[in-house]
Amino acid sequence: MSTDLQNKVIFQQVVELLQSARQQVLRTVNSTMVCTYFEIGRMIVEEEQNGKERAQYGKQLLKGLSEQLTKEFGKGFSLVNLENMRKFYLAYSISESVSQISQIQKTQSLTGEFKSQKTQSVVTQFNKLDYQVLSSFFKLTWTHYIFLMRIDDENERQFYEIESEKHNWSVRELKRQYDSALYTRLSLSRDKEGVLKLSEKGQIIEKPKDIIKDPYILEFLGLPELHQYSELQLEEEIINKLEHFLLELGHGFTFVARQKRITFDDKHFRIDLVFYNRILKCSVLIDLKIGELRHQDLGQMQMYVNYYDREMRLEDENKTIGIILCQNKSEAVVRYTLPENNEQIFASKYKTVLPSVEVLKELIKSK
Repeated sequence: MSTDLQNKVIFQQVVELLQSARQQVLRTVNSTMVCTYFEIGRMIVEEEQNGKERAQYGKQLLKGLSEQLTKEFGKGFSLVNLENMRKFYLAYSISESVSQISQIQKTQSLTGEFKSQKTQSVVTQFNKLDYQVLSSFFKLTWTHYIFLMRIDDENERQFYEIESEKHNWSVRELKRQYDSALYTRLSLSRDKEGVLKLSEKGQIIEKPKDIIKDPYILEFLGLPELHQYSELQLEEEIINKLEHFLLELGHGFTFVARQKRITFDDKHFRIDLVFYNRILKCSVLIDLKIGELRHQDLGQMQMYVNYYDREMRLEDENKTIGIILCQNKSEAVVRYTLPENNEQIFASKYKTVLPSVEVLKELIKSK
């Protein structure tokens, strides 16, 4: 190997090492900051509870603390930020894991494990062990938690927190998934036990129905809701925004083909979009329909799925899934066209304009 090549190899290795180290430092700094803010919130809440006139005392406490901390440390300790730290503690202190941490701290204090000097109490209540335990619980950035705290429903908030961590969502991705009411849409196809699992474990994909949403939100295509466009135009926009579409489809999807041609008896048919789901280990065929869903559309998808199962599916793959995206559908047409034990063909509406969360939640009541 030449000297120049050796230098390039070493340079690249050093660059990768430094980049990895920087990322690790950022993660450590962020984790420490989030844990510290949680503890500051705890101190504020406990001090407020000791005040005789809590509401008035709380305002005075935050104002004075903000002025002193800003003078000592500069930016980052405005009234708004301190209030966020307070809300952060109140929102997450009811969690079983965090409650156990607080209980351990109180027990250790009572048994004399911590030194009694007042000047050392703050440090001893938040020692190295506490950082480790808290950091194992709080794994997102402070900006993530500021957004999550705005979600009133605890189950819904836990779902988005789990999904953000599991799939490394940026704050922008988290906001988009929340604005498109992902939790609500996934809840539509689940019973009470299934909805509870969403808040405990996030989206678990074990069977075909687990990947289905109704409706799918395609606001990123930029197509007005009432605009007259063809199925080909809809497909073109999806391909142009494929990264966004994959995010909307959900976990484990990879793009395979568009206008996939299949032929038998000298007849040619084309499937609009073909994907593969790595989690379910199966092909996913998508057909796009403008207007009302017809029973013929379901029959056509059944033909596509049968062909893929019999001619294209490998031995170690699971059965093919077919999804028809339509502007409107009759639940009765879907129910009576498909077999009762259907686990392969699904029909879902799509929206090109983001509906309100309230509208989507109304759908749950009507199911």
